[in-house]
Amino acid sequence: MGRAAAAGRGAGGARRWLPWLGLCFWAAGAAAARGTDNGEVLPDSIPSAPGTLPHFIEEPDDAYIIKSNPIALRCKARPAMQIFFKCNGEWVHQNEHVSEESLDESSGLKVREVFINVSRQQVEDFHGPEDYWCQCVAWSHLGTSKSRKASVRIAYLRKNFEQDPQGREVPIEGMIVLHCRPPEGVPAAEVEWLKNEEPIDSEQDEHIDTRADHNLIIRQARLSDSGNYTCMAANIVAKRRSLSATVVVYVNGGWSSWTEWSACNVPCGRGWQKRSRTCTNPAPLNGGAFCEGMSVQKITCTALCPVDGSWEVWSEWSVCSPECEHLRIRECTAPAPRNGGKFCEGLSQESENCTDGLCILGIENASDIALYSGLGAAVVAVAVLVIGITLYRRSQSDYGVDVIDSSALTGGFQTFNFKTVRQGNSLLLNPSMQPDLTVSRTYSGPICLQDPLDKELMTESSLFNPLSDIKVKVQSSFMVSLGVSERAEYHGKNHSGTFPHGNNRSFTTVHPRSKTPYIQNLSSLPTRTELRTTGVFGHLGGRLVMPNTGVSLLIPHGAIPEENSWEIYMSINQGEPSLQSDGSEVLLSPEVTCGPPDMIVTTPFALTIPHCADVSSEHWNIHLKKRTQQGNWEEVMSVEDESTSCYCLLDPFACHVLLDSFGTYALTGEPITDCAVKQLKVAVFGCMSCNSLDYNLRVYCVDNTPWAFQEVVSDERHQGGQLLEEPKLLHFKGNTFSLQISVLDIPPFLWRIKPFTACQEVPFSRVWCSNRQPLHCAFSLERYTPTTTQLSCKICIRQLKGHEQILQVQTSILESERETITFFAQEDSTFPAQTGPKAFKIPYSIRQRICATFDTPNAKGKDWQMLAQKNSINRNLSYFATQSSPSAVILNLWEARHQHDGDLDSLACALEEIGRTHTKLSNITESQLDEADFNYSRQNGL
Repeated sequence: MGRAAAAGRGAGGARRWLPWLGLCFWAAGAAAARGTDNGEVLPDSIPSAPGTLPHFIEEPDDAYIIKSNPIALRCKARPAMQIFFKCNGEWVHQNEHVSEESLDESSGLKVREVFINVSRQQVEDFHGPEDYWCQCVAWSHLGTSKSRKASVRIAYLRKNFEQDPQGREVPIEGMIVLHCRPPEGVPAAEVEWLKNEEPIDSEQDEHIDTRADHNLIIRQARLSDSGNYTCMAANIVAKRRSLSATVVVYVNGGWSSWTEWSACNVPCGRGWQKRSRTCTNPAPLNGGAFCEGMSVQKITCTALCPVDGSWEVWSEWSVCSPECEHLRIRECTAPAPRNGGKFCEGLSQESENCTDGLCILGIENASDIALYSGLGAAVVAVAVLVIGITLYRRSQSDYGVDVIDSSALTGGFQTFNFKTVRQGNSLLLNPSMQPDLTVSRTYSGPICLQDPLDKELMTESSLFNPLSDIKVKVQSSFMVSLGVSERAEYHGKNHSGTFPHGNNRSFTTVHPRSKTPYIQNLSSLPTRTELRTTGVFGHLGGRLVMPNTGVSLLIPHGAIPEENSWEIYMSINQGEPSLQSDGSEVLLSPEVTCGPPDMIVTTPFALTIPHCADVSSEHWNIHLKKRTQQGNWEEVMSVEDESTSCYCLLDPFACHVLLDSFGTYALTGEPITDCAVKQLKVAVFGCMSCNSLDYNLRVYCVDNTPWAFQEVVSDERHQGGQLLEEPKLLHFKGNTFSLQISVLDIPPFLWRIKPFTACQEVPFSRVWCSNRQPLHCAFSLERYTPTTTQLSCKICIRQLKGHEQILQVQTSILESERETITFFAQEDSTFPAQTGPKAFKIPYSIRQRICATFDTPNAKGKDWQMLAQKNSINRNLSYFATQSSPSAVILNLWEARHQHDGDLDSLACALEEIGRTHTKLSNITESQLDEADFNYSRQNGL
């Protein structure tokens, strides 16, 4: 056995040295030839010039072994004395070479061609760090030349797809994305899509794109796109078919226009008329939803019946005329003819002969004429006397006091001129005092009106009771008289002078409250400042925040070209919303403007807009809209749609939008069911009334966005209001039921509320569209005594057949004893604009490593798509596929979502779960962040 092994080893060694032995025999023959010819000429078999190295005309190519068929590797070189193959570092036996020799006619050099066969068994038996490879080595006079290495691999294609396309139902003009991951194979399989067993050519149809990672994308679905789609994968070994995915493009039905109202169905009396519409604009197709609502509407109508006229009774006969004739009349008014009825038949006037009255034939003597003349003169005399007495009384009548308002009640101090009256006038409180008839005294004081929200005016008795019998007349441009409520404030100044004394009411100046003016003149309220912030940003990017509104803008690093900088602004519309809702659609967010509009970014920026919807795709259909240059609003996308132009990520309280252009944006929602919920913030404010015994409560129900509540706080600060309880959240359903606000548990012997004001009801439409202006209800409480300084009560806000919320009020009405409740957390108001690395939570160096790792595709799927899924981004992944660095855009979205918490732990956990990085983001210290920022600045020349 030892000899056999030794013989084997000897044989193997001989095989390895055979090429060299052959070369040596050839060299010996060549030397003999040179010795014979004195080394001046070469043998006839090698007509080449000395010093020429072999040149490969054909080198071995990479090859794949299909099934069990061996493959042939070829080499061709000139000039070449010998050519041998070396595979995986071992020489191939000479007997396995097939060699051919020829002569190149153009150069006269010898051309040698050699090929070998490689079997499947040889490749499978090789176990090395790399693929099986072979290389040619050619010899000439002066040396050797090596060819390229050709790899030999076993071709295969697995049967099962890593991801089969899934069927979908999409609305017309929606986006269709069918995902396909072919089976693993060598070489990698090529993918082709079939629709109803026919190949799809994306070059002929601009709506179809099959280039993005083997996925099929149809940007705007058409009815003709419905069908069965199959993913075909093929390489040199085999073809594989995926499961078929059925795509249905449906059309939701739409109502046609209403027809005209029909005629009333009865010719006379009460009936009805109707109008109709059809679900044909368009008609529902392929399972699309039928139109919601009624197809027929009916209203009551009243057809006027004709009424024939009828005569009234005859009047009394007139006095007999000088012509000895008297008349009587009647009118056709019992009833009068109407609605086409017939007029009365017969005469409206009758006459008869008579002999009494003024009939000349009835006067027997002249004494009757004298009697009638005397009576006439007496009547005239009485009339003249009455007129004279009336004029005399009017001339003697006058007001005791005139009050003239000369400043039109514009909210300033109003001066009242009290003119002293004649001596002996009973209107004076002290008639014994002699008035100064030569001096006109001016007395003034503030007329304190009730809180503008409480629509009752305090009586003027506190000011005019000392002259309770004096008639008072007020003239102003507001057309206000004492005793009529008006939202204004009257002030005056006090002058010394002779005025009746001895009364416990003094007419000195009534000063306003020393700390806060609770009653404000509407004309004196300061105009609301515009919510606007700006910042200058460059290539490093940054973050722009609107304090206390929840609105922010993230400019990624590299979005602005180098050596450029822009002043970027952001503002919120505080006036009447320019977006007019259509039908049941409501505005869910503020209208946010960012600019300048002509700025171009190379990477999408992130805009964060707060909203007040209770997010649920089952109950809401939420849209992102943009205002055009003409002032109209157009829909950008639905939050649930697939789009490659922008991306919307809806969180419970805010929406993060990735955009390429600046402008004005807003979120609108269309409730799908009655269970759609708006989140409302309810809060109660209180302040003292101008009457020291009254205390006003104002209850607000506003959209649950920081911006909306900031408007309420701003208004209350101007009115001197104080927040009495932490605001609470109320879920308001879209079920058309109203909202009730009531005050409960008022201490019975300390406070009382005005009658019929303890409970107020607000219609559903007013609450549902409350973003138009803040909704509030006012309640006025009155203390029995000034010693009562504590107020305790409950305020119940509830929706009929919905949710309710209780606000517990426990406060002191004295400002010095009142506990202050903070309106806002000031975490985002310190630095409205942050630029450079400090604006981002993830250090730039770690961000680069993450992008370099996950932007590279991976056979196991551990790429940017898994990074998106681990960060709860599971929808519209085709948007990221169109970006130059999908991972960078995903991290930008993460930065926008975590601007307040900066939860690096969750990101580190996601990366560790994926398993492609072991960076512990949560262990990075502040000094390491500063060092990373410093190194980054040095690299960028800062």
